[in-house]
Amino acid sequence: LPFESVLLKFVPDDIYFFTRYGAEALIYLVAAVVLWRIFSGKQPYRATRFDLPFLLFLVVLLASTMVNLVPPTIAILGARQILRFMIVFFLVVQIAPTKLFIKKLTWIMFWIVVFQSLLGISQSFVGESLDALLLPSEERALGSIVLTEGVQQFWDPGSRVFATLGRYDRLGNFLYIFLLLATGFLFTKKMIEKHAWLPWLFAVGVPAMVLTYSRSSWFAFMFGFVLIGLLIKKDRRVLAGLGAFILFLGFVLGTSGLNVSLLAEGPGQTLSERFYESFSYARWRGEYYGLGRVFWFIHTPLSVVAASPILGFGPGQFGGGAAAALRNTSVYEELGLPYGVFGTEGFIDNNWFSLWGETGTLGMIFYLWFYGGLFFFALNVARESKDPFTQSIALGVAAILLGIAFNGFTSTILEIRTSAFYLWLYAGFLYVLVEKERA
Repeated sequence: LPFESVLLKFVPDDIYFFTRYGAEALIYLVAAVVLWRIFSGKQPYRATRFDLPFLLFLVVLLASTMVNLVPPTIAILGARQILRFMIVFFLVVQIAPTKLFIKKLTWIMFWIVVFQSLLGISQSFVGESLDALLLPSEERALGSIVLTEGVQQFWDPGSRVFATLGRYDRLGNFLYIFLLLATGFLFTKKMIEKHAWLPWLFAVGVPAMVLTYSRSSWFAFMFGFVLIGLLIKKDRRVLAGLGAFILFLGFVLGTSGLNVSLLAEGPGQTLSERFYESFSYARWRGEYYGLGRVFWFIHTPLSVVAASPILGFGPGQFGGGAAAALRNTSVYEELGLPYGVFGTEGFIDNNWFSLWGETGTLGMIFYLWFYGGLFFFALNVARESKDPFTQSIALGVAAILLGIAFNGFTSTILEIRTSAFYLWLYAGFLYVLVEKERA
């Protein structure tokens, strides 16, 4: 998955659909095989503590579809967008891969992080020629359904790196997810003693993540790192580093003459301007009147949720990738709202509010029950597990869940293939490791 954006550039149109969705089709194939084995009695069903909230969430999706009379095609594609990677968690639990398999895959993914980081850093030096090779700029569609949106490079060549992930924010997401997983190993004494090479992962990964200019990735990584190093491990070095970082930010702000309230996005931004722009009133105001995220922060609860508070408007109807791909404007027109960000894109760049609009408050309760339950499960395992590898994975998964929870307010990360898949995959791995440890 981390390489598909570049590889798909060279796939002919007549087989593009099958190539693009081949990996996802494998998930459904595995699901079919697992279900067949369970129903045929060849393997027992392994129940989890998360079965109930997931089942109730499915009931809400179905009820919302029926109450809102959502057309079957839209309902199926909308539900798929929400569920396709959540089911990976349950598939992993049923398959129960070995600890050795999980270890090998984790080391492979860390090496992929090194490759992506080095490629991204190279982009910052090479610039336009490497960007042009890696950027998936062409839109691909199947009839009226958008399969892949072409990426328009609105940033200066070489200024925001994206490696083979197609967009700078997607590279940032991919890097912080695996850097947080690696942070779990970094703060587990027996693992860092055994794998002394791990700091080198951060030596290339963190600079590459910074060069993506993806602020949500920066903050997600910082929140997750502080969770592990300070709140769980209570490492004084992290506290000292955090204090030094805050002092550094204050020093830069005091000596640079930046007027934070007036900062707005533009070409040629420095790293410091990009960071401080997160707190700019001018940016927030521009995002509201420009129909960006801030507009939807306000109008989703006031206009969308208020119009259908319990069950929402149904899957594929509002704010997410399905509504954008299907060019489904029905809810927006019904409520007199612009069609997503900028009034043209269909999605609202806020995964939590998109879910809220589609599944209502009831759906959000059950989704957060599942998501929050995983977070506290990971925290408990991180504190109680006696196995260093399991403890490391638990620390990483807890940090990833926190980072993605933040990132969900700034993007559709729970739908993004190169992020969501690994979230649910490693949550499943953690559950399997715990069950094996307790057996």
